[in-house]
Amino acid sequence: MYNIGIDLGGTNIVASVVDENYRMVATGKTATNAPRSPEEIFDDIAAVCREALDKAGLTLGDIASVGLGTPGTVNEYGVIEFANNLGFNNVPARDMLAERLGEMPIFIENDANCAAIGEAYAGCGNGAKNFVAVTLGTGVGSGIIVDGKIVNGVNCAGGECGHMVIVLDGEPCTCGRKGCWEAYASATALIRQTKKAMEADPSSVMHELAKAEGKVSGRTAFDAMRRGDIAAINVVDNYIKYVACGLINIVNALQPEIICVGGGICNEGETLMKPLRRFVQAERYSIHSKIQTRIVKAELGNDAGIIGASLLAVAK
Repeated sequence: MYNIGIDLGGTNIVASVVDENYRMVATGKTATNAPRSPEEIFDDIAAVCREALDKAGLTLGDIASVGLGTPGTVNEYGVIEFANNLGFNNVPARDMLAERLGEMPIFIENDANCAAIGEAYAGCGNGAKNFVAVTLGTGVGSGIIVDGKIVNGVNCAGGECGHMVIVLDGEPCTCGRKGCWEAYASATALIRQTKKAMEADPSSVMHELAKAEGKVSGRTAFDAMRRGDIAAINVVDNYIKYVACGLINIVNALQPEIICVGGGICNEGETLMKPLRRFVQAERYSIHSKIQTRIVKAELGNDAGIIGASLLAVAK
């Protein structure tokens, strides 16, 4: 049997038929075009599911379950309570999918949690039962798996590591707090830190690189660092310390087998991962334990959420 995994994003809706070996057999895709009514969006979700099935030469009768990963908070009844980038408030997602696809096992989960499931089962986690996935993107997304199950908390909004404070009364965060990990460790934060350093040093190589690229990006400081630019070296060093601070907090609180780090910044590879591991090793609380949390780079990229959504029947 096969499962369908769906990634409902602010930009695109993607659905894939996934086989028992976690392989995406066929995919359907369309633009989300948010904000729109939930009815219109769920009509398109059903349509991309059928597109994927047609490409795979399958029917809904060949599907064991359907899983949907969505931004926002999802309760135990399959209701998307709130997703600000979609304009969703109390949308009965499970029921709406059942109306369009028929009665079958249907599961709805936060998209960061789906990515964690995907990496844990089919990516860098190698089936780890205690696993945390962190994504360094526009914000800092995270998903926590304990004893093989996603941690949702009493209100189904748990696992938001990006909103633990690492600097009291620090930089403002989009969540309304100050000093959140996200405000220092996201790609957005790195770009802000890079721009600030560039303003302070007009002679920095970062100006040349940003002009050539047409913008300041998450790569600007790393590329300039490799050319020996002192301002860029300071930006990268401080940024890595901020990322490491959050990882150490997670290690000390949860002691997972693996923390998986993803997002575009991870394209820096060992330039990022090696110092992160060094900081974690130096500052973790469990200094004498023989078994230590491994810090690894994500493997599945944008496919993690879709594969994880297809596995919700197992992981929920």
